[in-house]
Amino acid sequence: MSQLLRLFLAVALGLASLVHSYSNPGSCTGACWAHDPSIIQRASDGKYFKFNTGTGIEIATANSLVGPWTLQGHVLANGSSIDNPGKNDPWAPDVHLVGDEYYLYYAVSVFGSQVSAIGLATSPTMQPGTWTDQGGVGVVSKKGKAYNAIDPNLVAVGSDYYLNFGSFWGDIYQVKLNSAATKATSAATHNIEYDSAGTRPCEGSYMFFYNNYYYLLWSHGICCGYDKTLPAPGDEYRIMMCRSKTATGGFLDKNGVACTASGGSILLESHGSVYGPGGQGVFTDSSKKLVLYYHYANKSVGLGDGDYRFGWNVLKWSTSGWPYV
Repeated sequence: MSQLLRLFLAVALGLASLVHSYSNPGSCTGACWAHDPSIIQRASDGKYFKFNTGTGIEIATANSLVGPWTLQGHVLANGSSIDNPGKNDPWAPDVHLVGDEYYLYYAVSVFGSQVSAIGLATSPTMQPGTWTDQGGVGVVSKKGKAYNAIDPNLVAVGSDYYLNFGSFWGDIYQVKLNSAATKATSAATHNIEYDSAGTRPCEGSYMFFYNNYYYLLWSHGICCGYDKTLPAPGDEYRIMMCRSKTATGGFLDKNGVACTASGGSILLESHGSVYGPGGQGVFTDSSKKLVLYYHYANKSVGLGDGDYRFGWNVLKWSTSGWPYV
């Protein structure tokens, strides 16, 4: 083999390894457990708040994204007013500043059930004890519905608000909310992401706007119980993406395949000691700009649900306008 050919192969292999490499999660100290986290900085003082799935929806705060994070209490210490199974263990918080009030959307259900509903809690400061449960927003599901009403995500488009939601069944759906972002309107729900393969394991969507595109992220695969049954390689959680010029549909992946036709490109997947990243979101950090956050299992710590860690990475951008980690 000629020296020139050897050099070409070495460069090609090096580039291939770069394509499939990911940055490790940013540092975290203190209360770094996470499951379906939601991150926001308080407008008044820049303090970081981290909300987690778990009894009452756990609240942790820090003065820096890296911590140290300190547990402060819960959003709904007495559970939700929504009279569904799982009311004492609300899931999947999604927090936003709407006007001068903080809105936290959550889900009430039990694992594997389609009897589900989405609720809303509000607070002026996000501190424990200041949250008011507003009850359901009018997005519910039961057996036989095309979707499962969990994993809410608020999307603001000008003065309009939309709620994305869904898990398995028909995957990710969207409905328009009223002008106060407190209730679903009479507009029909519509599908914005669907994977026809297998059990259609897509959930936990999150949408954000950047440089003229709306980016739709979701978690694909098996989320939990890795310490009991390890999924086949590639079947664990990973973060997928599509994008569109509009927030209400037309999402395509990097190859131009429609998100509603099993399309989707990988943003982040298992690598090194990071296993099953998902439950993701994106927020604008005051100094780091757009940051992807998620939970993951650290293989050197443990694979149990109680071992999941808070992960974050500053998003980088390709020349074609796609985010990468």
